[in-house]
Amino acid sequence: MTRHTTRVWLGAGTLLVTGSLALTACGSGFDDSGGGSEESADGALTVLIGSSGEAETTAVEEAVAAWSEDSGVDAQVQVANDLPQQLSQGFAAGSPPDLFYLAPEALAGYAENGSIQAYGDELANKDDFYPSLVENFTLDGEFYCAPKDFSTLALIINTDLWAEAGLTDADIPTDWDSLATAAQRLTGDGQVGLAFGAEYQRLGAFMAQAGGGLLVDGQAAANSPENVEALSYVQTHLNDGSFAFAADIGAGWGGEAFGTGAAAMVIEGNWITGTLANDYPDVNYTVAELPQGPAGKGTLQFTNCWGMAADSADQESALALVEYLTGTDQQLTFSEAFGPMPSIESAAGTWTDENPELAAFLAGAEYAQFPPTIAGAADVISDFNAQLESLATGDPQTILDSVQSNLEAIVE
Repeated sequence: MTRHTTRVWLGAGTLLVTGSLALTACGSGFDDSGGGSEESADGALTVLIGSSGEAETTAVEEAVAAWSEDSGVDAQVQVANDLPQQLSQGFAAGSPPDLFYLAPEALAGYAENGSIQAYGDELANKDDFYPSLVENFTLDGEFYCAPKDFSTLALIINTDLWAEAGLTDADIPTDWDSLATAAQRLTGDGQVGLAFGAEYQRLGAFMAQAGGGLLVDGQAAANSPENVEALSYVQTHLNDGSFAFAADIGAGWGGEAFGTGAAAMVIEGNWITGTLANDYPDVNYTVAELPQGPAGKGTLQFTNCWGMAADSADQESALALVEYLTGTDQQLTFSEAFGPMPSIESAAGTWTDENPELAAFLAGAEYAQFPPTIAGAADVISDFNAQLESLATGDPQTILDSVQSNLEAIVE
C-alpha cells in the first residue's frame, strides 16, 4: 500500500502531432487547433488505468461500456502493468491515452511540459468535488483534472483483542496519550499494540496532528518543531515496544500485520477493508478516526485524478466520459465494487448510510492533508521514507533537517 514514487521523463519536444482534431462542438474551452493520439486515430477513446485487481478492472470496463452504448462513442479500457512507465512511454511516443489515472505527484511534471489538459473548470460537476481534492489537483490556479475517488487514513482496531485486553468503547483513543495507553494495554504475547508502515504516508498523519506538514503556504517546513514533536512521539513508542513498523514484525504492510494478529491496531486507509474481507474474513474490527495530536485532528488523503492528454483527439467526448465516471451513481457503484470513497460531496450521505462502519474514513475528508505535489516531491519523500526506517535509533531533528534541505531544493 506504499505509494509508488514516479519518475517522469518527458522532453518538451517529444510530443508528436499525429492527426487533426475532429471536434465539432464549440464553447468547451478546449484547444481544438491540432494534436491527436495514435490510439484515438480510429475514433475510439482510450482509457489507461492502474487496477488494484479484477474487481476494479471489471467495474471500470462496465462503466465505460455503458457510457459508450449511451453516447455512441467507442471507448476502450487498457489495464497498465506499470502505469507511470506506460504513461510516460505513451507521451514520449506521441500516442498517449485520451484518459488515464494520474497521481498527484505526477501532475506538476506533466503540466510543466504541456502534456496534460487542464479541464477541471469545464466540468459540469466541478463544484461537487471536495475542496481539498480540488486543491490536490490545482496547479498555479488551474484545476487540472477530476479526482476519481479518494481514501484517508484511520485507526483500525481488532475488537476481539480489544475486549480481551479489558478495553471498552470508552477507551477508543481520542488523543496521543490515550493512543499510547491503549497500545501498551494491547502489547504482549507476540502482539504489538499499534503498527504502520515506516513511511511518510503513515507518519505524516502524526505530523499533521502536531500542526506540521512538509509544506506550509508553499514553503518547505519539514524541520519545524511540530514535525520534530511528531516523530519524537512515534520514536518513544517504537522504543517502548507498543508501536512497531509493519516490516519489523514480519509483515509487508499494516493490513497484513492486522490480519495475522501481529498488531491489534493499525493506521491504514479504506483499501484495507477489501483485504480483510478477502484474506482475513474472521478478523473482527472497528474503524475510528485517528486520535488528535497537540494541534487537533489530522490525517492524510490519497487520490488519483482522471488525467486527460493535451493531444487527445476528442477532448469533448473525453470530458463527457469523465463527468459520467465521476457522477454520483457511478462513484457509488465503484465504491461498492472495489472500495474507494466517492470524490464528490453529493454522494456522502448515501455512502455513509451504506457504510456506517466506515464513516471515520469519510470524516477525515474535512481535515486531511495531502502529500506535496510539486515536481520532485516524490523523490524527496522516497528519501524521507528510507530515513524513517531507522527512526527508532535515529535523531528526528537530523532526519527532518535532511528532508528540509531536499525540499528547499525543489521549492521555487
